[in-house]
Amino acid sequence: MAETVTLFHVSDVHFGVEDHQAHHWFADAVAQERPNAVVCTGDVTQRATKRQFAAAAKWFGGLNVPLTIEPGNHDMPYYNLFERFRTPFRRFERLRDAVDAELEFADLAVVPLRTTVRAQRRFPWSDGVVKKKALAATVAELERMADDGRYKIVACHHPLMAGPPGSPNPTIGGDQAFAALARAGADVVLSGHVHDAFDLTFDVEGRALRMIGAGTLSTRLRSSRPSYNVLRYHPQKGLTVEHRTLAGA
Repeated sequence: MAETVTLFHVSDVHFGVEDHQAHHWFADAVAQERPNAVVCTGDVTQRATKRQFAAAAKWFGGLNVPLTIEPGNHDMPYYNLFERFRTPFRRFERLRDAVDAELEFADLAVVPLRTTVRAQRRFPWSDGVVKKKALAATVAELERMADDGRYKIVACHHPLMAGPPGSPNPTIGGDQAFAALARAGADVVLSGHVHDAFDLTFDVEGRALRMIGAGTLSTRLRSSRPSYNVLRYHPQKGLTVEHRTLAGA
């Protein structure tokens, strides 16, 4: 019999400016509910320091469930420009090697898409860029799974769309990436970055593609309290999303 797959989707935990209460709240929920996996869509640290990555490794490792992590714009060296340009993801990859696991279930798969780059022609360098090479790798993986019937989730840091197709988009290449993912059979795109949760669906060439964003577990709040999402997928019932917000003091 098909079983429900439960994913905790968290983003922008920002070790260095983390909200300790929010981190404990999330970790307690993981310990009590034991989701099938945790998906983190980036900005693990604030300034990508070794100390911040060490704290992140300890926290993620302590969750004791399978998890996968994508890098955010804050996860590349901020002060060491030499390292940022030569090996921008080295510190992040060490974290991922320590705690990350490939998530593939009988009825669901999670596929990564990198939207972070070491530098870009605009400033600041915080918004997303989808490079052709990164998109091609994600599309190829989706196409490899085209006939296996699994529900396909793409995980990236930056929202690919800010509004309907054709509206202003801070993610360079986001519109093209969104359309390519829809054509390749993606069902949902998970992201973070904006520190507020959202759940939107846009139509691309007759195919609906859903975008789900997680909030933050840091002190860098915008319009909402610290939060994360709980995704539950069942082959017959589809996907449901529960948005959980930390209660105010």
